Amino acid sequence: MRFMTKSNPPSAIIHNQGPQSGGSPDSPDSEDSPDSEDGVLVIDKPEGLTSHDVVARVRKILGTRRVGHAGTLDPFATGVLVVCVNRATRLAQFLSSDDKEYVATMRLGFATDTGDLTGTPKTPVTDAGHITSNKIQEAFSRFLGPIKQIPPMYSAKKIGGVKLYEMARRGEEIERAPVVVEIKKLELLKPAARSERALAFAQTAPDEFSFRVVCSSGTYIRALAEEIGALLGVGAHLTRLRRARSGSHSLDDAVTLEELADLARSGHGGRVLIPMADSIAMPAVQVGSEERKRLSHGRSIEHPEKGPVNYANGALAKLCDKKNQLIAIAEFDASKTLWRPRVVLID
Repeated sequence: MRFMTKSNPPSAIIHNQGPQSGGSPDSPDSEDSPDSEDGVLVIDKPEGLTSHDVVARVRKILGTRRVGHAGTLDPFATGVLVVCVNRATRLAQFLSSDDKEYVATMRLGFATDTGDLTGTPKTPVTDAGHITSNKIQEAFSRFLGPIKQIPPMYSAKKIGGVKLYEMARRGEEIERAPVVVEIKKLELLKPAARSERALAFAQTAPDEFSFRVVCSSGTYIRALAEEIGALLGVGAHLTRLRRARSGSHSLDDAVTLEELADLARSGHGGRVLIPMADSIAMPAVQVGSEERKRLSHGRSIEHPEKGPVNYANGALAKLCDKKNQLIAIAEFDASKTLWRPRVVLID
């Protein structure tokens, strides 16, 4: 856990763009608490809570209603959940599209209707004793790069305004269009592999294998495990899933809900808020007072004369003042050398 303040930003920004699975901001239009701050929290989500449950608890702990999350985590999953507070809820759409990194354990032998250990078997139980680490590695190589995935019925993805898992719980199944995602890294972990916060789980049974995956947003790790099991001819489902990173936010930045509550009780809840300007992995453009005023009214500004004009048309950047306060996320108009605000973060 790293304490954050307006003058103590995170040290590293990883420039990743990328859509997890069904992440959606949950930020009602209500006034901020007068004592609250704007920023991003990285919560180490515990097992058993939905992402919405975490948002509700953060609202109560911080005493502000404007809280949302960027990138849904399944209830059985743990790890990095990026939570946006107050004005930072306007940034959720940009944070949701970041690459993700997971550590997972899959059990070979059968697939389940949910893709994880909470479901019921949907394929016959098959002996997987002949599956070696080498066979797993060979199967992994088939999934590297862009692949097509069909969103699971038990997922938060919406079709026709209804979440798929709501249909699944009613016993319904509908046709889903495949989605292109990208698997950037997929590696089998050695049985003794350990990582303190990432908890790279050791193999606990002959039919269980742990792996690490780096992928684009929108990738379903449950579906990936199921596809690997199908390729091996034995079926598979996840028994553990832990998100180690979302974009530039990792478990090193994370606090538990209990730690956040303790800090809030002592009056230091704001110490773990990552400033908005430091939460977005985009190029930064510094603006002056007149440009700041124009942006506050949603108006476009000319690219600063001192700044190099090396942006492609449609490129996004974070526009900040001299104090590193995030003013807006803007899109570059190369034909007119203008920055057109997409989201304004000041009044």
